[in-house]
Amino acid sequence: MKTKVLTICLILILTIACVELIASAQGAVGEGDWFTDYTVENAGTGELMVEVNFASDVNRTVAPIFGSSDLAVTFTVSIPASSPNTLLKLKTAMIHSDTQDVYWKLVTQDYQLNTNYNPNSLEVTFFQAKGNLTMTLYGKVPPNVAKDIPVSYIVVTLYSPAGETLDQIRVTVVSAETSNYQQLLAEKQETLKSFKDSGADAGFVELYENVLNESVVQANLGNVESAIGMLNSLDTRSAPSSGTLEGLFLPVVGVLIALVAVFGVMFLRGRGKLQYVTMVLEDQIRDLEGLTLRAQRVDRTISTSLESVKDRLKNIVGM
Repeated sequence: MKTKVLTICLILILTIACVELIASAQGAVGEGDWFTDYTVENAGTGELMVEVNFASDVNRTVAPIFGSSDLAVTFTVSIPASSPNTLLKLKTAMIHSDTQDVYWKLVTQDYQLNTNYNPNSLEVTFFQAKGNLTMTLYGKVPPNVAKDIPVSYIVVTLYSPAGETLDQIRVTVVSAETSNYQQLLAEKQETLKSFKDSGADAGFVELYENVLNESVVQANLGNVESAIGMLNSLDTRSAPSSGTLEGLFLPVVGVLIALVAVFGVMFLRGRGKLQYVTMVLEDQIRDLEGLTLRAQRVDRTISTSLESVKDRLKNIVGM
C-alpha cells in the first residue's frame, strides 16, 4: 500500500515539474520564444509573402494576404528543454489547401513526432525534446476573414499539454480594396516627403498631411472607399513654393469635397460616426478660415472663393 502511495506521489511530482518547466520556458506569445522564424509563401506559385526571423530582427511583408489565399507556412519551433513523456500540440484554423493533399510536412526528419501523426489532420503532436523542429503547414485562409478592415489571423498555435497557448503565428489578412488603399497611401506618403524636402508651402504641406492622417482614420473604421477617395483628391503633381497660395486653393477644395463625401457616407452608417466626422469638418473649417485671411493679402478672388466654400460647410454642420 505504501509503495502505491509513493508511486502516485512520484508521478504527481514529475507531472508538476514538467508543467512548471514548460511554464518557465514560455515567454510572450508571438515574440519568438517558441516560433523563432517562419516564412509564408503562395502554396501554388512559391511566391514569398511574409518573412519573419526574430534572431536577425527580420519582419517584412512582401505581398498582401487575402481571404482564400492558399498558403505554405514553413516555421521552426525551438524546444528549450527535454521532457520525453510530454506531448506538445500544433493546431491550425486554416481550411484545406487546394494545391496540396496534406496539412503538414515534416522538414526536420530526425525529430520524433507522436506515433499517431497524421499529416492530413488539423493538429499534430510531438514529444518535447530539446532542439529545433521545422515543419511546413499548407492551408487556405477562410474567404470571409477580412471584409472592411485588416484582420490579424492566427495561422498556427502551439499548445502545452494542459491546453495553454505557448505561441502563435499570425498574418495580416486584407481585402483587395484595403491592399489598394495601402499601396496608394505609401505613394502619397512618399510624395509628401518630397514636398517637405523641396520646401513647399507650409500650409499646403500641413493640409496634405492632414488628409493622409484622416484617410488612415477612415480606413481603420472600415470606410476604405472613402479613404481612397480622400487620397485621390490629392492628385497634385507639384506643390506651391513657400508663400504661394494660388496652387493651394484647388487641393484645399479637393480635400473639402472628399470630407463632405465622407460626411454623407457616415450619415447613412450611424449617428455616432456622424458626430465624429462633423468634428473633423469643424476642424477643417477653422483651418480654412486661417487660409482665407492669408489669401486676402494676396488675391481677393481666391479669398472670396474660400469664403464661399467655408460658408457652405458651416451650413452643413450647423456652425
